[in-house]
Amino acid sequence: MKTLMVFDFDHTIVDDNCDTWVIQSTPNKCLPVSLAETYQKGRWTEYMGRVMSYIGDQNVTPESIRSVMTTIPFTDGMVELFTFISRHKNDIECIIISDANTLFIDWVLQGAGIRSAFDKVFSNPGSIDSRGYVTVQCYHSHDCIKCPINMCKRKILEDFLEDQDKTGVKYARTIYIGDGGNDLCPLKCMREEDIAMPRKGFTLERLLLAGVETKDGTPLKPRVLAWSSATEILSELKALIQ
Repeated sequence: MKTLMVFDFDHTIVDDNCDTWVIQSTPNKCLPVSLAETYQKGRWTEYMGRVMSYIGDQNVTPESIRSVMTTIPFTDGMVELFTFISRHKNDIECIIISDANTLFIDWVLQGAGIRSAFDKVFSNPGSIDSRGYVTVQCYHSHDCIKCPINMCKRKILEDFLEDQDKTGVKYARTIYIGDGGNDLCPLKCMREEDIAMPRKGFTLERLLLAGVETKDGTPLKPRVLAWSSATEILSELKALIQ
């Protein structure tokens, strides 16, 4: 059976946040205070819709935005990791679950030549409308009270595994790699044979060190292995499949 690799995007695959990186495409490389102050907790994607509308109003073209997005830095070792994964697709399936958007993610991955490493990308739908503006929509609605209104990563992972199971696809293990608070929820549906890999020094690791539990009060099941460079992830992956 294959190993399933599940990746967050911002501050995991890339070493920054693409939703703030895009601001470099604006003429002044900053947002008006009046726009920045419209953000409401848990409604980031709706806020980004307003940001992208503002960027479009500044006559910034999608081509210019794409050019800026392809300059976002990758986290150390990630390109090498995905090059390895691309060469071992018989053993590894790889997906992204991210609260960024599909357009930015595709632009970044294609720019680095590593899009082929990924079987699916689950993220907020990004597109270019008839005006030539980049638009972003919320991924889905859900009933999880712990997650942002537009995305519960646990539900996405559970639905994916259920759909795969219906087609006869099962995984020897799932490895989840992330950094943020919204990466905690999917760990709660993982098994003892799975591995949770929080980035060292980021929110997810701090939550795990604090001893978070599942919703029924039992400890999380997956083994926890923190990382600071993707070379550590690659070493673990090689040990598992070779």
